Amino acid sequence: MFKIAPGDFFSPPGVQTYLSCAGMPYHIARDTGEIFRLAAFPFRSHTNSMRFSTLDQWLEWQTALHDKSIDLGLERVRVVADRLGIGKIAARVITVAGTNGKGSSVAAYENWLCRAGYTVASYTSPHLLQYNERIKHNLHAIGDAELCEAFAAVEEARADTALTYFEYGTLAALYCMQRWQPDFAILEVGLGGRLDAVNLVDADLVHLTPIGLDHQAWLGDDRESIGFEKAGVMREGGAVVLNDPDPPQSVLAEIVRLDCHCLQFDRDYQIVLQDDHHFLWRGGELEYRLDNVLSGIHQVQNLAGVVAGLSLLLPLAEFSSQQLQEGFRGTRIAGRLQLLESPLACHLYADVGHNQDAARVLARNLEILKQGNGRCVVLLGMLEDKQAELFVAALESIVDDWWLLTLPSDRGLKAMQLASRIESQVVAEQCFERVDDALEHALSSLGNQDIMLVTGSFITVELLLRALPDSGNLN
Repeated sequence: MFKIAPGDFFSPPGVQTYLSCAGMPYHIARDTGEIFRLAAFPFRSHTNSMRFSTLDQWLEWQTALHDKSIDLGLERVRVVADRLGIGKIAARVITVAGTNGKGSSVAAYENWLCRAGYTVASYTSPHLLQYNERIKHNLHAIGDAELCEAFAAVEEARADTALTYFEYGTLAALYCMQRWQPDFAILEVGLGGRLDAVNLVDADLVHLTPIGLDHQAWLGDDRESIGFEKAGVMREGGAVVLNDPDPPQSVLAEIVRLDCHCLQFDRDYQIVLQDDHHFLWRGGELEYRLDNVLSGIHQVQNLAGVVAGLSLLLPLAEFSSQQLQEGFRGTRIAGRLQLLESPLACHLYADVGHNQDAARVLARNLEILKQGNGRCVVLLGMLEDKQAELFVAALESIVDDWWLLTLPSDRGLKAMQLASRIESQVVAEQCFERVDDALEHALSSLGNQDIMLVTGSFITVELLLRALPDSGNLN
């Protein structure tokens, strides 16, 4: 028995799969088992590619093309890339892989190169508020119309090949970059590296951020296994920045095997902290005095790695400290220890960190930020596949009160579920179903010496930003 939902794209929750019957698409809802016919869904013949009128419709369509949200491997995506004619997407390509610090590194490269007069395209994931954030051209997010055109090209080339949501977006980004032909394309790996769709493209520079434990279900249970996967984006004889003072041996072995030209943090370049906001960068015969333009003491290492990368791409000796520093001015990235304007009396920060290493970094920064007798409150929302216990353990010594938030996502933990996971470590003072309720409670209970950190997931930070006025403004 069919229940028809004309014109209502994917309105029933829990879409499981799609069927085709007499040329009309259907889907099955997990919760009810009913089969819904999408009567207004565009039909794609063998000769005409499918086209939707809005970006939201394209994104809804992509969520249903594959029965897995993650399906690592390059075979399927390479077939579609070949049909699209994806070849040289830029004069030079920077691929950024690693566990933490990828987004900040991309933002720093992008800002510096644009300010130096180069044309630059970037691809990052996930996004916080708008999908368009993932693909940028000269610091500006791609427009809906151009993105929809790219999706239409991918759909025509795809034919009957199944693609995941991420693979579809990656191909669209590469398609756009090939049309733009920028001086530099900066690509952030989505998951791992060796089998990630971004690895379709050979990089002129591979930038590896510190490697830690995350996504173990797909990458392996230890740093050595994870490091091997992430090192898979390197190429024989290529240039590599290894921005990790203690990298896995698996990464070092691949660098030797591939005979890469590598600059490693604390071996080939160092930083000397002068205070919380300034540092010296030293590498070979070069020395630069730089400002930490991003929020958090940990960002000094991220910026240092980018300087090392620039030294492999450009004749850096021709630049003075002032010129190098000017390139980084204005670098911004949302959701990385971001100080937000809000009606609250307390200092409100947002950070997308969701693994143990990220939590350790947050703890270091909170120690610096904490004032006098002020309290430190964490509003935590996490996904079910993340190690909440390890995240909390890294922050436990600095946090005074734990507030927990339900994440309205298929993978999101309910506040009470999260409380059960961490109950042997900390007692949750509050559990909230909505971020608005948490903000209301903060408004009445936190003062001007207190800190409230909202963290644990991109989704947690997205919920906060959407609840605040002017959330798109970076401070």
